[in-house]
Parts: sequence; structure tokens; C-alpha cells
Amino acid sequence: MAAGQGRRGIRAPLVAGLLLLCLLLPATANAAKTYIVGDAAGWSKNVEASWLGGKTFYAGDVFVFKYDKERHDLVMLGGKGYRRCQVPRRSSKSRVLRTGNDAVTLRRGNNYFICGQPGHCKNNMKLAVKAW
Repeated sequence: MAAGQGRRGIRAPLVAGLLLLCLLLPATANAAKTYIVGDAAGWSKNVEASWLGGKTFYAGDVFVFKYDKERHDLVMLGGKGYRRCQVPRRSSKSRVLRTGNDAVTLRRGNNYFICGQPGHCKNNMKLAVKAW
């Protein structure tokens, strides 16, 4: 050891490295994930009851909705439209997607999705998720 360095000279870089690691861990622990909604069954009725259980989602996670675009669609909307199973005529909160393979990034808070085809939402083709 160099004169005057003592044990502190060795610990300082170690402590600095550990502090940096602690600062970086929260950022990597919540890295965005991609989910196929409904897994193999895809975007279909009862997905809320059969697929959501036990999952926690975060803002920035991506939901991929796979469905038959000739029979279904995906409507992103507000809570009122979700509860009423009603696609708003004009709203800055709603968006209709029809590709059959739609990727949606969750925003913090409540995110609502329905199938806008007649009767589909009322037959439980809808999904409400909270992203932290």
C-alpha cells in the first residue's frame, strides 16, 4: 500500500461502484415488456377473466393484439366508453385499430380496450388494465 492510502483508498472505488449499481437497478428492473394479449388464443372474448390474473403491468409495456381483422377490431377508449361498451363518435381519447396485429404501448393509469363490432364488447370482448 502507498503511504497514507490505508484501507479507505481501496474501499472508496468499491463504495462508488455499489452506489452506481443501486442507482441503475430500478431503471432496469422495470424495463418494458411485450405481451401477446390472450397468449395463443389472441384478442378474444373473456380475455380479461382468463388472461389478466396475477399479472402486473407498467407504463411503457407493449400489448400486441392479434385477431381476425375481418371479424374484429380494437378500440382504445376511455372508461365511460368501456363501461357502456360504446365506441365514442368523436373523442381524443379513442382510437380504432383494424390491422389484426396491433401493438399498443400502455400509459400510466387505466387503459381500456374493446372490440367495436356490434355485440362483441357486451359478450366480454373487452379489457381494462392498470399500468403502474
